Amino acid sequence: METDLQAKVTFHLTGRTSSGHLDAIEGLGLRPALFAGYRDLTALRYDFPVVLVRDGAEGRFMLPLSAVMDSVLEKVAHGPQAERIHHHVLRQEQAIRSLCAKGVSGTLLQLWDQAAQNLVAHDKQLADSLDQAKANLKVDGDVVDCGANTAPLALRHVWSLAQTRREREFTGHLNQLVLKLSEILKADFIHSSEGKTAQNLQAAFGSGPMDRFDFAAMSQILGKSAHKSHLPERRRLRLENLLAVLRAQQFFPANTGEGLAPWSFVFEDCTSAINAWRERLPKLIELARALAMAELETKGEYNEARHDALFEHFASNGLDTRELRLFPDYLVLLNTARMSARERDLVFDILSADLPMKILVQTDDVIEEATFGSGHLAFALRSRQLASMALGMNSVYVLQAPASGLVQLRQALERGLDFPGPTLYSVFSGASDPASDTTGDLPAYLVAAAAQESRVFPAFVYDPAAGDDWASRFSMAGNPQPELDWPLHDLGYQDSHCHAVSERLAFTLVDFVLCDSRYSQHFARVPHDRWGDTLVSAQSTIASDGQAMPDHVPYVLALDSQMRLQRLVVDEKLIREARRCRSMWHSLQELGGIHNSHADRLLAREQAAWAQAQQAVATAQARPALAPQTPAPQDAPPEQAQPEPEMERSPDEAYIETARCSTCNECTQINNKMFAYDANQQAYIKDITAGTYAQLVEAAESCQVSVIHPGKPRNPKEPDLDELLKRADVFA
Repeated sequence: METDLQAKVTFHLTGRTSSGHLDAIEGLGLRPALFAGYRDLTALRYDFPVVLVRDGAEGRFMLPLSAVMDSVLEKVAHGPQAERIHHHVLRQEQAIRSLCAKGVSGTLLQLWDQAAQNLVAHDKQLADSLDQAKANLKVDGDVVDCGANTAPLALRHVWSLAQTRREREFTGHLNQLVLKLSEILKADFIHSSEGKTAQNLQAAFGSGPMDRFDFAAMSQILGKSAHKSHLPERRRLRLENLLAVLRAQQFFPANTGEGLAPWSFVFEDCTSAINAWRERLPKLIELARALAMAELETKGEYNEARHDALFEHFASNGLDTRELRLFPDYLVLLNTARMSARERDLVFDILSADLPMKILVQTDDVIEEATFGSGHLAFALRSRQLASMALGMNSVYVLQAPASGLVQLRQALERGLDFPGPTLYSVFSGASDPASDTTGDLPAYLVAAAAQESRVFPAFVYDPAAGDDWASRFSMAGNPQPELDWPLHDLGYQDSHCHAVSERLAFTLVDFVLCDSRYSQHFARVPHDRWGDTLVSAQSTIASDGQAMPDHVPYVLALDSQMRLQRLVVDEKLIREARRCRSMWHSLQELGGIHNSHADRLLAREQAAWAQAQQAVATAQARPALAPQTPAPQDAPPEQAQPEPEMERSPDEAYIETARCSTCNECTQINNKMFAYDANQQAYIKDITAGTYAQLVEAAESCQVSVIHPGKPRNPKEPDLDELLKRADVFA
């Protein structure tokens, strides 16, 4: 037994295995145990693939395939054939999802026909169901699965829709100005002597019986009554110059000047985007000036004495947001794998200069060894640095999310394009390099979602336009169970005796690293006959923050390729990295107003002051009223009230000091079936059997005023009891 424990401890502390006690995990096809239900994503209904809807309305530019199919079913699955149609349409959905998983691309209608062709060959009822469904399919667009192209394609799609709307508004306004300026010049020409020549009169007459009119005579008659008031030469030249500038614009495809090609505003590096911005800036200023002057001219409000000097120095201090919003935003699509240090500096320059650019920084690998031999793993280092830098500027719209979470955050994605300033999108694709094959056969969606679950790549949105404070601007919506260190999930399985076992597991950084074969050296498999009581869960080890020589060794549960449960010892380095990841998550929680230390301190002070005030009131109420009384005899001392004895409780019983509860919600968030509030909004144990002893201990540790006493466990077979009892001892 000592030798077995020593082998586990040795690996935990050094990462080295002893022969015969622990096994290497290479080639076992291991994945986290909580992935048990996700072997085949094509059989599940979830957010992907998505349809990039053509002409999508606000918030509907990207729809999950499952949502599109549900919309169709609402229209066709009725009456006696409802069950049959429902079943057939879901089969079609799964077939389309399988095509996308194999890398087949196309529009929804194209993939619909391809999937249907494979299904309906010998099934007339299925063909009838799909015909009815297709007739009610009201949307179309490219179908995109979660992977390396998800974020660029989705962002280009919604950016194109936004620019199309902006182009429609811009060109409509520009055309009106061009028409009005042209009419002013045309009216002046008609009333001029040149406009009344026989040749121009005949040209203006149009078609008809020309032989009945003497245009020379008409010219002489009209010339005698020629309008004496003409446009001043300076104004006429100004109007002609304005028309020339308006007609030569290259910012939008519509109404581009003759012989000129419209400019592209999508770039794959910052250098090209900045060069284009600098080259086009004089034309942008010229066009913005022309638009402002043309508006004054068409209203008859242009005053040379006042406006000439003003427009001579137009935009000398730069263009304001209102003027820049008339023109297209620049879209820059970057990947951290191809970004040089110079390119990262340019991202900083763009954001700090408030240029109208929307930048996507995509990361395909969020785990790498840190440089300079620090011994740390660099989790999403490049993208995290950029996102943190952008947050610090306070004026940049920032969205960070894995590709798997973009559907839930699509409205935030759209708001970033509408934001009147620079926007940074930081996205983890979950798609590893096929040449490295670091994540084996794991789908990109699963890897991306696991990065978010493990807090390696959490989601957040910072919108400077949403308000004046962080509570308004910063959101952590989209993160699972954001109030906890790690999300908790139930895992059910059969043990070696075929008994049903259920565990509540946290998905930590350790579980996420297990997905990556490059870091298999941080794990060692424990043979089933050597599991024993010396193994404790990695999640409890991370939470303990212990630094002493361990007498228990942390492990994680994993599944091999045969779906057999395995226990893997975890080395100390990975435990340290998990604690570091948790610390960074705590900092993010504080920004989002979760477990904020300043708020907690203020709450504690207010609670202490309230308790002191309540004690003073209680003391005053307990003091007897003064009244004339007959003095007691000297030999008879006054009787003193004896305090009521406190109710004795068994040290094994779990209970809450309800009267001292501060209503912090910590325990009810952990398990609202075990814990509840009474009429005074103070907590009590509602049903001790509705949760685990681990939840009792966690609630006691989370309680801000330490009023929860876990007692002793009711289930002697609950995992990790030794560790839990040590933690509970503090609250006895």
